[in-house]
Amino acid sequence: MKDQKVVVAFQDEAHFQQTTSITRVWAKKGSKTQVASAPNRKSVGVSGYVFPQTGALIVNKSTWFNYESVIQSFRELIDKVDIPEDVKIALVIDNAPWHKKAYRLIVDECLPEYADIRNKLDLIKMPTYSPDLNPIEQCWRITRREVTHNRYFESLASLENKLFGYFDKYKAPNDKFKSLCSFKCFNT
Repeated sequence: MKDQKVVVAFQDEAHFQQTTSITRVWAKKGSKTQVASAPNRKSVGVSGYVFPQTGALIVNKSTWFNYESVIQSFRELIDKVDIPEDVKIALVIDNAPWHKKAYRLIVDECLPEYADIRNKLDLIKMPTYSPDLNPIEQCWRITRREVTHNRYFESLASLENKLFGYFDKYKAPNDKFKSLCSFKCFNT
């Protein structure tokens, strides 16, 4: 973190369901509450990156999660992030099967078609079964609480508009996600 030539980011994917999830509700004791909900299992898939030093959140839409969509998302990140030419992003990824294959192709096999990614990203694998160490999970939790829980979305498009409107507020450095992503080990 003290190396000025490296910026740390964490990556993960998530699905946000159109179907309403109920977390808390005020209701008369003994009554049965009714909450409108979409009668389907449709969702909006996203691939996101959070920079714990600044709290900046970058999110790309992703309809399906596989190694090809991960590689495309890496390239979209490189295009969106404005960092100096001599700075690399240390990108922490989890052990999802699609991440493992992307890592193998980009890092282990060092295929030439992924040289653009290797030039800007240093991929770092998280320990197995450790999602609690990935700060972007906190971003997804807060997004669900503030955007999707206890809300009715008439269409998938209305859910997508609401989500990306929310994400747009946090693509610049901000204290909200910076504090959510702070671990003692980042502050050394």
